Amino acid sequence: MSKAESKRRPYVRPMDGWWKKNPFFVEYMVHEATALFVAAYAAVLLVGVVRLSQGETAWNGWLEAHTSPLAVVFHLAVLVAMLYHSWTWFKIMPRTLPPIMVGGKRVSAAAITTIGLAAAGMASLLILVLAWGMGR
Repeated sequence: MSKAESKRRPYVRPMDGWWKKNPFFVEYMVHEATALFVAAYAAVLLVGVVRLSQGETAWNGWLEAHTSPLAVVFHLAVLVAMLYHSWTWFKIMPRTLPPIMVGGKRVSAAAITTIGLAAAGMASLLILVLAWGMGR
């Protein structure tokens, strides 16, 4: 190795805040951050299942914990995060799917996003109606 080669240092690209320079990457990082809310709510539901298996008293205690103002704020924050996460998920769906052809024409990206959001909304509404009916 020559003296010139031993003095060279590799270029180290700064990684701090790289995603803040491009709106596409900002949206991507916010989308990924909302996945933490999805995971947190999955953990809340898992605790609910565990409490349900522990008996009526444990289940009622878990339900009672969700009536506090802090729990309501948490649920509202999770709702907003999940709505945004769903929106961005279905927004990128047309880019991740192979082309969908109907009647020899390619289905537009807007149609794929709209159909995905409508399907998610209908599934959520169905679950809500079924849960409401079981609670009566």
